[in-house]
Amino acid sequence: MTDQEHTNDIKLFGMWVYLMSDCVLFAGLFAVYAVLGSASFGGPTARELFSLPYALVETLVLLTSSFTCGLAVVAARHGKKNRTLLALGATLILGTLFVLMEVSEFSQLVENGNSWHRSAFLSSFFTLVGTHGLHVTLGLIWLLTLIITLLYRGVTPWTYGKLQLFSLFWHFLDIVWVCIFTFVYLFGVL
Repeated sequence: MTDQEHTNDIKLFGMWVYLMSDCVLFAGLFAVYAVLGSASFGGPTARELFSLPYALVETLVLLTSSFTCGLAVVAARHGKKNRTLLALGATLILGTLFVLMEVSEFSQLVENGNSWHRSAFLSSFFTLVGTHGLHVTLGLIWLLTLIITLLYRGVTPWTYGKLQLFSLFWHFLDIVWVCIFTFVYLFGVL
């Protein structure tokens, strides 16, 4: 095992530790939403506010970005710099589209007087979904720096290790979103 492979393994372990701490964070936010999700205090409920088709499109966009991220890892494993960059560019575009859709949903809710101040339900909704959106936004910044790094350094064991770490993070965010889609949107509308 080379020194770079050993370093990558240590970083991979560290990423798993971080992801488990993020699991605890999201588990807490899901628990809060479970308790406060019905506390609308006479205001609108999830059934009245959420558009299931819109949330489904958001979900498909984010899941497709996970697929393109996986394609980037496969391309990098084979040393294909241009294919890696193309797949990461698609991931960046899809991730940005997801965030823009989420911001649009939030702004429409706020414009209609349904901000986090209106009820405990909306407060827990904005906190849970907003925390996920913040993670995706930070992931997009990370992805942009990774693309720039790959442009200048190419696919090396060091950059491949960075891509593996990003990929774990991105797939984790997709898993969290599937839980949000199911628990918040699907169960809320049905």
